This record gives sequence, structure tokens and C-alpha cells, in this order.
Amino acid sequence: MEVTITSENFETLKNGNLPLVVDFWATWCGPCRMIAPVIAELAKEYDGRIAVGKCDVEENDDLSAEFGIRNIPTIIFMKDGAVVDKVVGAVSKSTLEEKFKALL
Repeated sequence: MEVTITSENFETLKNGNLPLVVDFWATWCGPCRMIAPVIAELAKEYDGRIAVGKCDVEENDDLSAEFGIRNIPTIIFMKDGAVVDKVVGAVSKSTLEEKFKALL
């Protein structure tokens, strides 16, 4: 299940018991809308094993700046509170699935 990531809940999610996947996106971004169903599907598939969230870059510019987000979609993969991988742009489901599996 996807959660909405904001500046207020990010630290709690980052320091939680599960690895974290953050999808940085915006409502006006075509590639973000293309990849959204894939992210949602993987979030359901990995529910309880990986926390998956969406972070609107326009509403949370402090988080975007913290992670140096310049292009969207950017998906970061975090384990133990640290970024371990990152994908920029719309990529295939198989590419994302490999990244999800690597977090476990």
C-alpha cells in the first residue's frame, strides 16, 4: 500500500523497520503518471515487506532539495535510513521489481 510522504512523516518512515521506496513526482508530469500504476502494483505486492510512498515535489520542496531531485520521476530506495539505489525517469516494471527485490 502506498503512503503519501510529506516533510512531517518522512523521518518516521525513513527510520522505520521496513526498507523505504520514495517516488518523487508531480501531478503535471507525464512520465510520473505513466509509472504510477506500476509503483502502486509493486506497493501492494510488497506490502508488509517494503514501505512505498509518493512525495509530491511541489508540496515538499525541502525533501526534493535534500535528495537533490532535479528530474522526475525519481525513485529512491532506502535501507536502514540510507539511500542505497536510485532510478531517474520512467523505467520498466521489471527494472523496478529488481530494485525492490534487492532491498529485501
